[in-house]
Amino acid sequence: MKDRNFDDIAEKFSRNIYGTTKGQLRQAILWQDLDGLLATFGTQPLRILDAGGGEGQTAIKMAQRGHHVTLCDVSAEMIVRAKAAADAQGVSGNMHFVQCAVQDISQHLESPLDLILFHAVLEWVAEPVAALQTLWSVLREGGALSLMFFNVHGLLMHNMVVGNFDYVQLGMPKKKKRTLSPDYPRDPAEVYRWLEQIGWQITGKTGVRVFHDYLRVKQMQRDCFPALVELETRYCRQEPYINLGRYIHVTALKPQVQG
Repeated sequence: MKDRNFDDIAEKFSRNIYGTTKGQLRQAILWQDLDGLLATFGTQPLRILDAGGGEGQTAIKMAQRGHHVTLCDVSAEMIVRAKAAADAQGVSGNMHFVQCAVQDISQHLESPLDLILFHAVLEWVAEPVAALQTLWSVLREGGALSLMFFNVHGLLMHNMVVGNFDYVQLGMPKKKKRTLSPDYPRDPAEVYRWLEQIGWQITGKTGVRVFHDYLRVKQMQRDCFPALVELETRYCRQEPYINLGRYIHVTALKPQVQG
């Protein structure tokens, strides 16, 4: 099994993710959580890793706030795009770019990190526990993890809503290799168990796009976007809606060792 590299469809990735209401809503809800998480660290600049950071949308925003951000991605094309975007925003001085797999990042870091961002990557990784263990090893005690992953329950619900009954009965196999449909949709209960077994203390869970993708009239996703953001915000941090999110965002702390 091999982890996904987006070199071959980087432009499609950018257009279909960042250039849609899907991406806009994902960023809106994610930053609600991140703003709260950052507030717990005080005002000092943080050492942040954006693991599998793609084009750097989130990393650049962190750098704009004065934090020191390392962005790693296995895709050379994504690194090129992230560097260009950072240059355009004038934040390259606060950023470091590394082309490598998440599992290899430890050899490129000089000191432990305060915060790790691991967004929409776990569902592309063949050995997720190994990746999470690597991230644990480079995070300082008291540091935090921001993990967002593609939710298998949301995938099932989406297919049922549009009537793909046969596909669901087959177990929702991936049909094509070169698509943006994740290779390994994750079961939230399994992800939570992995985190806790490694040692993380889960501090928050948020459903991302708990309504948006299920709207019968797709035009409403754009036409009613402000109202949709308000309602997503109201319900996305409570069950059963967390478990219906197309993605789930988890925040977790690496506890301080007592003694």
